[in-house]
Amino acid sequence: MLFFLFLLLAFSPVGAQNRVALSGVLRSAASGEPLIGASVSVAGTTTGVETNVNGAFTLSLAPGTYQIQFSYLGFETLTREVVLRKNTRLNVQLEETANKLSEVVVESQRNSFQERLSTPQMSMETLTTREAKLLPALFGEVDIIKTLQLKPGIQSGGEGSSGLFVRGGSNDQNLVLLDDALVYNPSHLFGFFSVFNPDAVRGVELYKGGFPAQFGGRLSSVLDVKMREGNRNENDVSGGIGLIASRLTVEGPIQKGKSSYLVSGRRTYADVFTRMINKAKESDPDWSPIPDYYFYDFNAKASFDLGEKDRLFFSGYYGRDFFAFDDENFNFNFNWGNKVASARWMHQFSPRFFVNTTFAASNYEYEIKNELDIYSFSLTSNITDLNLKTDFEYIPSERHHLRFGGSVTDHRFVVGRLEANSQDGSVNVGAGNTYRGQEYGLYAQDDWTFSPVFTLSYGLRLSGFVNEGKHFLGLEPRAAASYRFSETLTLKANYTRMFQYVHLISNSGASLPTDIWYPSSPGVRPQRSDQVALGLTKLIKDKYLLSTEAYYKKMNRQLDLRDGAEIFANPNLEQEFVFGTGESYGQEFYVEKKEGKTTGWIGYTLSWSNRTFPDINNGKTFPTRFDRRHDLSVVAIQEVSKRINATATFVYGTGNAYSLPVQRFIFQDVEGEDYTVIPVYPERNSFRLAAYHRLDLSLVYKLRPRRGSSDLTFSVYNAYNRRNPYFVFFETVRDEATDQITGFVAKQVSLFPVIPSVTYNFKF
Repeated sequence: MLFFLFLLLAFSPVGAQNRVALSGVLRSAASGEPLIGASVSVAGTTTGVETNVNGAFTLSLAPGTYQIQFSYLGFETLTREVVLRKNTRLNVQLEETANKLSEVVVESQRNSFQERLSTPQMSMETLTTREAKLLPALFGEVDIIKTLQLKPGIQSGGEGSSGLFVRGGSNDQNLVLLDDALVYNPSHLFGFFSVFNPDAVRGVELYKGGFPAQFGGRLSSVLDVKMREGNRNENDVSGGIGLIASRLTVEGPIQKGKSSYLVSGRRTYADVFTRMINKAKESDPDWSPIPDYYFYDFNAKASFDLGEKDRLFFSGYYGRDFFAFDDENFNFNFNWGNKVASARWMHQFSPRFFVNTTFAASNYEYEIKNELDIYSFSLTSNITDLNLKTDFEYIPSERHHLRFGGSVTDHRFVVGRLEANSQDGSVNVGAGNTYRGQEYGLYAQDDWTFSPVFTLSYGLRLSGFVNEGKHFLGLEPRAAASYRFSETLTLKANYTRMFQYVHLISNSGASLPTDIWYPSSPGVRPQRSDQVALGLTKLIKDKYLLSTEAYYKKMNRQLDLRDGAEIFANPNLEQEFVFGTGESYGQEFYVEKKEGKTTGWIGYTLSWSNRTFPDINNGKTFPTRFDRRHDLSVVAIQEVSKRINATATFVYGTGNAYSLPVQRFIFQDVEGEDYTVIPVYPERNSFRLAAYHRLDLSLVYKLRPRRGSSDLTFSVYNAYNRRNPYFVFFETVRDEATDQITGFVAKQVSLFPVIPSVTYNFKF
């Protein structure tokens, strides 16, 4: 804490007596929700700030009369004259730009681009659900993570996957937060959809690098998802009915203008139809029942104004996936899911000093149950977190914006708990391990506007982890700078060090529900990464934003499994681990247009991602499975009329690196009746799947109901029916006469052909 007190004293403004504070909260006029990241500036100057996570802002100015401009993407820009003689609080509401004059939209978009130019933050992508709902979606289900995969530097794991692979990092190296609560598995349907219901989400920020000091615990990215607060002014009901899922959201004021609630639910219903088919076919002895599968999730949030200086928030999420197969002799049930909850108290000590205190709980678990005749078997694994953190925000002057705070997390791990028994008592077996660890972090960061053209953001995070008497400690410096050559051209750079103390253990190339989270221990040291990035941002004609970033990331103490490792119910799991290093580097290019009837973006990434393990591949460096040399995405959104929007997205990516056998040995017994086929593999990931490319189309048609609003969304996924590879297997070729093996033929498996869908969305 002495470090933080030193920073507070160092940045205390000289001559603060001659300045006064203009503070307040910026909200949506329609719903009363706070607007996060909105711009509040003094017209005709470079002085300005962004609203924080509570929609609050503070400007420190000399006494006088000012034209204060308030702007936010998708809302009408508002300019208000303010006479400042003393500290003044000003609460402002902005109107949405829907059905507003087009020139208002142009001004709002220009302000958005100017904010991107002025801030030192780079390597970040922002997204609202309004944007995501315009894009084509698989089976008509809007997915925020799939939309982020269309940005440069963010790759998907392959066909149908909702995982994120950011700048060469693996899927477990992403810190995923929902209202400050950690989500360990952000996927439904084995990774095909994310757990984030778009109707309950307000917005998303994804940091690919240059991480602010308040974030830690992962190497590659931070996905910060904020839930909507609910309408503070009137009751609303909204939802959608699609091909495989439906969703419903209810929201409204608890006390009008002062508190609100939001409840949102979603469920798939393919299982309803498969059960009907199985029921109709149950008398057919040749019928093989179709397995059951469905998922559901539930979001809830309540917010309360306790006064001008205090606000209270409660958030919760519960989601579950179920897969089941039953017949007369065999029963298999597999379910997994997340539970998260958070409570946050925001207090304003003064117009320049805020604090947010959050308590969050997270749980992820899976369970496999299997019954065969008189025998039963179950396998479970879970991780539970309890987290307490406090974040302070102090604005001593218009040149400094200081953030500092700390957090502590208690982790509890249940790794591979196995139980097997029989009805007659002849079998009764139990195994599994339980671990516990404590993780903590202290941080401080200052955003320093050194001059109108040069801005510096620098900070330090001290992190640690305790487990089995072993104490790990990490110093994580952060620095970012921007230099503005002109009103339309900015150069940016950043450096970040991150530590990761919990690790995902997987025996497959994809992220599956059965993967196991494992803590750092005396035998497993924490992972570490160092990343640098350099970027250039250019605004052309107030319409087009061009940016390019080059990055290099070095990762130490990467964890993998040795060949043939067994991770289930293994009491000596650490013996299966091997450790190495990782390296990724590349160049990202991005051009975006947000003004006019035709909008969209083009993103392209040229990148390399490699790993080196002394115990794998004979110590030779090999590409990761998701090393992708070329990654291209094109998104075009056309406003055909006031009621019709058409969208097209095209993606292209180099095929994933893959390991395939180049020959096989066949060993026969003495009689020549039984044989064993042993494949021979060359270097790891030495082959490539075919290139991945796909075109998706959608059209949103706004209806005219008597009350509220509604639309029909038509989507075509994989419009030209590209058979993209999901995986490759080998089919054995036999001689028809002798039934002897004569060869092996590679076969490609693809998931999704062309898939049309329609979704009805409503709000009233």
